[in-house]
Amino acid sequence: MKWLTRIGLGLLALLVMVTLFGAGYEMLARHRAARDFPPTGRLVDIGGRRIHLDCRGTGSPTVVFQSGFDQLGSLSWMKVHDAIAGFTRACAYDRAGIMWSDSTTTPHDGKSIARDLHLALSSAGEQAPLVLVGHSFGGPLSMVYTHDYPDQVAALVLVDPGHPDQEQQIATLSLPKKSQGKGLLDVMAALSWTGLLRVAGSSDPSFPPEAVRASSAYVSKSFSAALAEDHSAPQTMAQAGAVRSFGDRPLIVLGREEFISPAALAPLGVSKQDAERFNAGWKRLNEDEASWSTRGQLRLVPNSGHYIQFDQPASVIGAVREVVDEVRAASRVTVNPQSRAKKVLLANFDTVVAEDAVCRRDVKMNIG
Repeated sequence: MKWLTRIGLGLLALLVMVTLFGAGYEMLARHRAARDFPPTGRLVDIGGRRIHLDCRGTGSPTVVFQSGFDQLGSLSWMKVHDAIAGFTRACAYDRAGIMWSDSTTTPHDGKSIARDLHLALSSAGEQAPLVLVGHSFGGPLSMVYTHDYPDQVAALVLVDPGHPDQEQQIATLSLPKKSQGKGLLDVMAALSWTGLLRVAGSSDPSFPPEAVRASSAYVSKSFSAALAEDHSAPQTMAQAGAVRSFGDRPLIVLGREEFISPAALAPLGVSKQDAERFNAGWKRLNEDEASWSTRGQLRLVPNSGHYIQFDQPASVIGAVREVVDEVRAASRVTVNPQSRAKKVLLANFDTVVAEDAVCRRDVKMNIG
């Protein structure tokens, strides 16, 4: 029995040493992250905590990027940000706990996220009208923001967006439920201080290398926030589902020609026919979102994965430029009638003055 006790104590001591080593490694890694990857924008105080906001360019309307459900945050727009900032003001930001933004103990549902963004833009002095550009999960977040702050939002571009009813569509494939792996993810998030996430981390090979390096440096911090957003996703989708109308705002929905290839689903036991039905169903969701505005349109982007802004950045830049031009044209139309009315009024006034002068002259002549 003594040798079993010794083995147990030895394993315990080894576990403690590994944990301490991991904690030290994590502290060093976080220090290096702050040194090697400083914020690309500025940290805006929203009342006791800060949101990272990266605004570039000048002009109106102001484009605001909403990232998807990932840990890239503002970096998910790095291939289109500067190009769009070349023709108008363009702001990307990190949600609470993601990348450079401070963490929060408040809920991570759509309304809380919308409130954070509203406070950040207001505190930074960024002006409406806004054009919201939402990718994936950023689509429903843009819907919630439009619902809560309708006077600010002039147009939207939704990039391969999520849909409030998407869970019903996903359920048609009979895939393994996410909840089966959530317990493990919660454990990993709780142990982020040990450096475990840095060892287990991976990234999409289609991501720009510079975005991968920066996001990987902050993975231990961002992972917990992204997981909290996932836990609140049902509330967010319910909040987005209450919208269903953007009125007559310019709206472009960018979708993929093929949402997911049958070959990718085959290892999960999904037949080609079921995969094709799923893709057709997802297209209907995109069409539904495009119908939420009287000026909405759906465009299917070829040769692209989920991150259209990485795979086909020109399509995103072009769509944003188009709705920006529409917002500017509408602004000019609003001003012009007033200007024309003013010119007509002044012309009529001049006519009255001229006629009055002629009348006075005739009176004088008759008296004389």
